[in-house]
Amino acid sequence: MLKWILILLIVAAVAGLLGLNSLAGAALTGAKILIAIVLVLFLLAVLGIVAIA
Repeated sequence: MLKWILILLIVAAVAGLLGLNSLAGAALTGAKILIAIVLVLFLLAVLGIVAIA
């Protein structure tokens, strides 16, 4: 999942440099959603609520 976050952030950066604001916004929104999901899963794993095998 971290790989997808990095890919979306790179796509957003390149699209922003090229002036494709709608594509950059969509990629950045996707990256934000994935970051939120990873953060929630990390916190659950740290608290011991979810055991990651």
